[in-house]
Amino acid sequence: MSQLTVPTQKRLVVLAGRSYPALAEEVAANLGVTLSPTTAYDFANGEIFIRFQESVRGCDAFVLQSHTTPINTWIMEQLIMVDALKRASAKRITVVMPFYGYARQDKKHRGREPISARLMADLFKTAGADRLMTVDLHTSQIQGFFDGPVDHLFAMPLLARHVSSRVALDRITVVSPDAGRVRVAERWTDVLGAPLAIIHKRRDPDVPNQVRVFEVVGDVRDRVCVLVDDMIDTGGTIVKAAETLFENGAADVIVAATHGILSEPAKERLEASDISEVIVTNTLPISQERQFEKLTILSIAPILAKAITEVFTEGSVTSMFEEPMTAPEASSH
Repeated sequence: MSQLTVPTQKRLVVLAGRSYPALAEEVAANLGVTLSPTTAYDFANGEIFIRFQESVRGCDAFVLQSHTTPINTWIMEQLIMVDALKRASAKRITVVMPFYGYARQDKKHRGREPISARLMADLFKTAGADRLMTVDLHTSQIQGFFDGPVDHLFAMPLLARHVSSRVALDRITVVSPDAGRVRVAERWTDVLGAPLAIIHKRRDPDVPNQVRVFEVVGDVRDRVCVLVDDMIDTGGTIVKAAETLFENGAADVIVAATHGILSEPAKERLEASDISEVIVTNTLPISQERQFEKLTILSIAPILAKAITEVFTEGSVTSMFEEPMTAPEASSH
Protein backbone atom coordinates (compact mmCIF):
# COMPACT_ATOMS: atom_id res chain seq x y z
CA MET A 1 0.00 0.00 0.00
CA SER A 2 1.52 3.32 -1.09
CA GLN A 3 2.06 6.02 1.54
CA LEU A 4 0.30 9.35 1.14
CA THR A 5 2.42 12.50 0.85
CA VAL A 6 1.14 15.19 3.19
CA PRO A 7 1.89 18.76 2.01
CA THR A 8 3.44 20.92 4.74
CA GLN A 9 3.88 24.29 3.03
CA LYS A 10 1.41 27.02 3.98
CA ARG A 11 -0.73 28.59 1.27
CA LEU A 12 -1.32 32.34 1.08
CA VAL A 13 -4.76 33.40 -0.14
CA VAL A 14 -5.74 37.06 -0.54
CA LEU A 15 -9.43 37.85 -0.91
CA ALA A 16 -11.15 41.19 -1.32
CA GLY A 17 -14.61 42.64 -0.98
CA ARG A 18 -16.18 44.98 -3.47
CA SER A 19 -15.63 48.31 -1.66
CA TYR A 20 -12.24 49.23 -3.18
CA PRO A 21 -11.02 46.87 -5.95
CA ALA A 22 -8.17 49.18 -6.99
CA LEU A 23 -6.41 49.01 -3.62
CA ALA A 24 -6.93 45.23 -3.38
CA GLU A 25 -5.39 44.73 -6.83
CA GLU A 26 -2.45 46.96 -5.92
CA VAL A 27 -1.79 45.03 -2.70
CA ALA A 28 -1.97 41.72 -4.58
CA ALA A 29 0.44 43.04 -7.24
CA ASN A 30 2.90 44.06 -4.51
CA LEU A 31 2.64 40.55 -3.09
CA GLY A 32 3.09 38.94 -6.51
CA VAL A 33 -0.20 37.02 -6.21
CA THR A 34 -3.63 37.23 -7.78
CA LEU A 35 -6.78 37.84 -5.78
CA SER A 36 -8.75 34.67 -5.11
CA PRO A 37 -11.83 34.68 -7.38
CA THR A 38 -15.03 35.46 -5.49
CA THR A 39 -18.69 35.52 -6.44
CA ALA A 40 -20.50 38.40 -4.73
CA TYR A 41 -23.89 39.92 -5.37
CA ASP A 42 -26.87 41.48 -3.62
CA PHE A 43 -30.36 40.04 -3.41
CA ALA A 44 -33.28 42.30 -4.28
CA ASN A 45 -33.84 43.14 -0.61
CA GLY A 46 -30.20 44.14 -0.09
CA GLU A 47 -28.87 40.91 1.45
CA ILE A 48 -25.28 40.08 0.42
CA PHE A 49 -24.21 36.72 -0.98
CA ILE A 50 -20.58 35.56 -1.06
CA ARG A 51 -18.99 32.38 -2.42
CA PHE A 52 -15.31 31.68 -3.01
CA GLN A 53 -14.64 30.01 -6.35
CA GLU A 54 -11.64 27.95 -5.20
CA SER A 55 -10.81 25.89 -2.12
CA VAL A 56 -9.54 27.78 0.91
CA ARG A 57 -9.19 24.73 3.16
CA GLY A 58 -6.07 24.97 5.36
CA CYS A 59 -4.95 28.30 3.87
CA ASP A 60 -3.65 31.46 5.52
CA ALA A 61 -6.41 33.83 4.40
CA PHE A 62 -6.20 37.62 4.30
CA VAL A 63 -9.55 39.25 3.57
CA LEU A 64 -9.23 42.92 2.61
CA GLN A 65 -12.03 45.47 2.72
CA SER A 66 -11.94 49.26 3.02
CA HIS A 67 -14.71 50.60 5.25
CA THR A 68 -15.86 53.35 2.94
CA THR A 69 -19.30 54.68 2.02
CA PRO A 70 -21.77 52.94 2.35
CA ILE A 71 -19.77 51.84 5.38
CA ASN A 72 -22.31 49.49 6.97
CA THR A 73 -22.72 47.55 3.72
CA TRP A 74 -18.99 46.92 3.33
CA ILE A 75 -18.49 45.99 6.98
CA MET A 76 -21.31 43.46 6.67
CA GLU A 77 -19.81 42.06 3.46
CA GLN A 78 -16.45 41.57 5.16
CA LEU A 79 -18.11 39.83 8.11
CA ILE A 80 -19.89 37.47 5.71
CA MET A 81 -16.60 36.74 3.93
CA VAL A 82 -14.97 35.87 7.26
CA ASP A 83 -17.85 33.56 8.13
CA ALA A 84 -17.57 31.85 4.73
CA LEU A 85 -13.81 31.35 5.26
CA LYS A 86 -14.37 29.86 8.71
CA ARG A 87 -17.00 27.43 7.39
CA ALA A 88 -14.70 26.52 4.47
CA SER A 89 -11.95 25.47 6.94
CA ALA A 90 -9.40 28.23 6.37
CA LYS A 91 -6.56 27.64 8.84
CA ARG A 92 -6.09 31.29 9.85
CA ILE A 93 -8.20 34.31 8.94
CA THR A 94 -6.70 37.81 9.04
CA VAL A 95 -9.09 40.72 8.54
CA VAL A 96 -7.32 43.57 6.71
CA MET A 97 -9.19 46.84 7.24
CA PRO A 98 -7.00 49.79 6.20
CA PHE A 99 -9.56 52.11 7.83
CA TYR A 100 -11.26 50.74 10.97
CA GLY A 101 -14.91 51.69 10.76
CA TYR A 102 -16.49 53.24 13.90
CA ALA A 103 -13.03 53.89 15.41
CA ARG A 104 -14.14 57.35 16.60
CA GLN A 105 -16.71 55.71 18.89
CA ASP A 106 -14.03 54.21 21.17
CA LYS A 107 -15.42 55.40 24.51
CA LYS A 108 -18.51 56.82 26.18
CA HIS A 109 -18.35 60.60 26.35
CA ARG A 110 -21.72 60.75 28.12
CA GLY A 111 -24.30 58.31 29.44
CA ARG A 112 -26.45 56.10 27.17
CA GLU A 113 -23.87 56.04 24.35
CA PRO A 114 -22.42 52.93 22.66
CA ILE A 115 -18.77 51.92 22.35
CA SER A 116 -19.14 50.95 18.71
CA ALA A 117 -15.42 50.36 18.12
CA ARG A 118 -15.59 47.52 20.67
CA LEU A 119 -18.72 46.15 19.00
CA MET A 120 -16.82 46.03 15.69
CA ALA A 121 -14.05 43.95 17.25
CA ASP A 122 -16.60 41.60 18.82
CA LEU A 123 -18.41 41.14 15.51
CA PHE A 124 -15.25 40.14 13.63
CA LYS A 125 -14.19 37.80 16.44
CA THR A 126 -17.60 36.13 16.45
CA ALA A 127 -17.53 35.83 12.65
CA GLY A 128 -14.28 33.86 12.92
CA ALA A 129 -11.39 36.33 12.54
CA ASP A 130 -8.14 35.21 14.16
CA ARG A 131 -6.28 38.47 13.60
CA LEU A 132 -6.90 42.11 12.64
CA MET A 133 -4.68 44.35 10.53
CA THR A 134 -5.38 48.06 10.28
CA VAL A 135 -3.67 51.41 9.68
CA ASP A 136 -3.50 54.30 12.17
CA LEU A 137 -6.31 53.62 14.60
CA HIS A 138 -8.08 56.67 15.98
CA THR A 139 -6.82 55.61 19.42
CA SER A 140 -4.29 52.85 20.07
CA GLN A 141 -6.30 51.27 22.88
CA ILE A 142 -8.78 49.92 20.31
CA GLN A 143 -6.23 47.12 19.87
CA GLY A 144 -7.34 45.85 23.27
CA PHE A 145 -10.95 45.48 22.12
CA PHE A 146 -10.07 42.46 19.96
CA ASP A 147 -9.30 39.16 21.69
CA GLY A 148 -6.38 38.21 19.47
CA PRO A 149 -3.40 39.74 17.64
CA VAL A 150 -3.85 43.19 16.11
CA ASP A 151 -1.29 44.47 13.61
CA HIS A 152 -1.41 48.25 13.98
CA LEU A 153 0.36 49.74 10.96
CA PHE A 154 1.53 53.35 10.64
CA ALA A 155 1.46 55.65 7.63
CA MET A 156 3.68 58.23 9.35
CA PRO A 157 6.97 57.07 7.69
CA LEU A 158 5.32 57.30 4.27
CA LEU A 159 3.81 60.75 4.93
CA ALA A 160 6.97 62.06 6.64
CA ARG A 161 9.17 61.02 3.71
CA HIS A 162 6.97 63.05 1.39
CA VAL A 163 7.01 66.11 3.66
CA SER A 164 10.79 65.96 4.11
CA SER A 165 11.24 65.80 0.33
CA ARG A 166 9.31 69.07 -0.07
CA VAL A 167 10.34 71.25 2.89
CA ALA A 168 13.65 71.96 4.64
CA LEU A 169 13.54 70.18 8.00
CA ASP A 170 14.87 73.17 9.93
CA ARG A 171 11.78 75.19 8.90
CA ILE A 172 9.20 72.65 10.09
CA THR A 173 7.08 72.70 13.24
CA VAL A 174 4.86 69.66 13.76
CA VAL A 175 1.41 70.63 15.02
CA SER A 176 -1.15 68.46 16.79
CA PRO A 177 -4.70 69.72 16.06
CA ASP A 178 -5.84 68.64 19.54
CA ALA A 179 -4.61 67.00 22.74
CA GLY A 180 -5.63 63.56 21.50
CA ARG A 181 -3.11 63.64 18.63
CA VAL A 182 -0.09 64.66 20.73
CA ARG A 183 1.38 61.15 20.91
CA VAL A 184 1.21 60.84 17.10
CA ALA A 185 2.69 64.30 16.64
CA GLU A 186 5.55 63.42 18.99
CA ARG A 187 6.49 60.49 16.74
CA TRP A 188 6.63 62.95 13.84
CA THR A 189 8.94 65.25 15.80
CA ASP A 190 11.25 62.30 16.52
CA VAL A 191 11.47 61.41 12.83
CA LEU A 192 11.78 64.95 11.45
CA GLY A 193 13.77 66.41 14.33
CA ALA A 194 11.27 69.27 14.47
CA PRO A 195 9.69 71.14 17.40
CA LEU A 196 6.09 70.47 18.49
CA ALA A 197 3.10 72.79 18.85
CA ILE A 198 -0.40 71.92 20.06
CA ILE A 199 -3.75 73.53 19.29
CA HIS A 200 -6.12 73.68 22.22
CA LYS A 201 -9.69 73.21 21.05
CA ARG A 202 -13.11 72.28 22.31
CA ARG A 203 -15.92 70.49 20.51
CA ASP A 204 -19.62 71.27 20.96
CA PRO A 205 -20.96 67.95 22.36
CA ASP A 206 -24.41 68.59 20.91
CA VAL A 207 -23.26 69.39 17.35
CA PRO A 208 -21.23 66.80 15.39
CA ASN A 209 -18.26 67.95 13.32
CA GLN A 210 -18.23 71.38 14.99
CA VAL A 211 -15.02 72.63 16.61
CA ARG A 212 -14.19 75.83 18.46
CA VAL A 213 -10.45 76.53 18.36
CA PHE A 214 -8.87 78.54 21.14
CA GLU A 215 -5.09 78.91 21.13
CA VAL A 216 -1.74 77.58 20.00
CA VAL A 217 0.69 76.16 22.55
CA GLY A 218 4.19 76.49 21.07
CA ASP A 219 6.03 78.79 18.67
CA VAL A 220 4.79 78.70 15.06
CA ARG A 221 5.73 82.20 13.88
CA ASP A 222 7.47 82.15 10.46
CA ARG A 223 7.45 78.32 10.51
CA VAL A 224 6.13 75.77 8.02
CA CYS A 225 3.53 74.03 10.15
CA VAL A 226 2.76 70.38 9.43
CA LEU A 227 -0.68 69.62 10.86
CA VAL A 228 -0.89 65.86 11.50
CA ASP A 229 -4.08 63.88 12.09
CA ASP A 230 -5.39 60.36 11.59
CA MET A 231 -8.31 61.37 9.36
CA ILE A 232 -9.97 64.25 7.54
CA ASP A 233 -13.73 63.92 7.43
CA THR A 234 -15.59 67.17 6.74
CA GLY A 235 -12.40 69.24 7.07
CA GLY A 236 -13.79 71.54 9.76
CA THR A 237 -11.18 70.72 12.40
CA ILE A 238 -8.22 71.01 10.04
CA VAL A 239 -9.30 74.26 8.37
CA LYS A 240 -9.99 76.00 11.68
CA ALA A 241 -6.67 74.74 13.04
CA ALA A 242 -4.89 76.12 9.97
CA GLU A 243 -6.62 79.49 10.36
CA THR A 244 -5.43 79.63 13.98
CA LEU A 245 -1.86 78.87 12.91
CA PHE A 246 -1.89 81.63 10.28
CA GLU A 247 -3.33 84.05 12.87
CA ASN A 248 -0.32 83.17 15.05
CA GLY A 249 2.16 84.02 12.29
CA ALA A 250 2.75 80.66 10.54
CA ALA A 251 4.48 81.04 7.17
CA ASP A 252 2.74 78.03 5.64
CA VAL A 253 0.54 75.10 6.64
CA ILE A 254 0.74 71.57 5.23
CA VAL A 255 -1.76 68.93 6.32
CA ALA A 256 -0.79 65.26 6.60
CA ALA A 257 -3.45 62.66 7.47
CA THR A 258 -3.73 58.93 6.93
CA HIS A 259 -7.41 58.55 6.08
CA GLY A 260 -9.01 60.87 3.53
CA ILE A 261 -12.71 60.40 4.24
CA LEU A 262 -13.41 63.84 2.73
CA SER A 263 -17.15 63.98 3.33
CA GLU A 264 -18.95 67.07 2.07
CA PRO A 265 -18.04 69.91 2.32
CA ALA A 266 -14.38 68.94 2.87
CA LYS A 267 -13.31 69.63 -0.70
CA GLU A 268 -14.76 73.14 -0.71
CA ARG A 269 -13.35 73.98 2.73
CA LEU A 270 -9.84 72.77 1.95
CA GLU A 271 -9.77 74.40 -1.49
CA ALA A 272 -10.86 77.75 -0.07
CA SER A 273 -8.32 77.62 2.79
CA ASP A 274 -4.73 78.93 2.77
CA ILE A 275 -3.38 75.41 3.33
CA SER A 276 -0.76 74.77 0.63
CA GLU A 277 -0.97 70.96 0.47
CA VAL A 278 -3.17 68.19 1.87
CA ILE A 279 -1.40 64.81 1.96
CA VAL A 280 -3.36 61.60 2.56
CA THR A 281 -2.98 57.90 1.77
CA ASN A 282 -5.30 55.70 -0.25
CA THR A 283 -6.66 53.67 2.67
CA LEU A 284 -10.04 54.87 1.41
CA PRO A 285 -11.09 55.46 -2.20
CA ILE A 286 -11.20 59.13 -3.16
CA SER A 287 -13.35 59.65 -6.24
CA GLN A 288 -12.30 62.13 -8.92
CA GLU A 289 -15.15 64.42 -7.86
CA ARG A 290 -13.67 64.73 -4.33
CA GLN A 291 -10.10 65.39 -5.45
CA PHE A 292 -8.64 68.89 -5.80
CA GLU A 293 -5.44 70.63 -6.81
CA LYS A 294 -3.90 70.77 -3.31
CA LEU A 295 -4.52 67.06 -2.65
CA THR A 296 -1.66 64.54 -2.78
CA ILE A 297 -2.49 60.83 -2.44
CA LEU A 298 0.23 58.37 -1.42
CA SER A 299 -0.18 54.61 -1.78
CA ILE A 300 -0.49 52.50 1.38
CA ALA A 301 -0.43 49.26 -0.68
CA PRO A 302 3.32 48.52 -0.23
CA ILE A 303 2.96 48.81 3.56
CA LEU A 304 -0.08 46.49 3.61
CA ALA A 305 1.68 43.98 1.34
CA LYS A 306 4.81 44.03 3.50
CA ALA A 307 2.76 43.48 6.66
CA ILE A 308 0.87 40.58 5.08
CA THR A 309 4.20 39.03 4.08
CA GLU A 310 5.56 39.39 7.62
CA VAL A 311 2.47 37.77 9.14
CA PHE A 312 2.44 34.94 6.58
CA THR A 313 6.14 34.16 7.07
CA GLU A 314 5.93 34.54 10.87
CA GLY A 315 8.18 37.59 10.66
CA SER A 316 8.07 40.88 12.58
CA VAL A 317 5.54 43.56 11.68
CA THR A 318 7.07 45.87 14.30
CA SER A 319 10.43 45.83 12.49
CA MET A 320 8.77 47.56 9.51
CA PHE A 321 8.55 50.77 11.52
CA GLU A 322 11.97 50.65 13.13
CA GLU A 323 13.85 51.18 9.88
CA PRO A 324 15.16 54.64 8.88
CA MET A 325 13.26 56.65 6.28
CA THR A 326 14.05 55.99 2.63
CA ALA A 327 13.13 57.84 -0.54
CA PRO A 328 9.49 58.98 -0.72
CA GLU A 329 6.87 56.99 -2.63
CA ALA A 330 5.47 58.41 -5.84
CA SER A 331 2.44 60.63 -5.30
CA SER A 332 -0.57 61.57 -7.38
CA HIS A 333 -3.16 64.32 -7.43
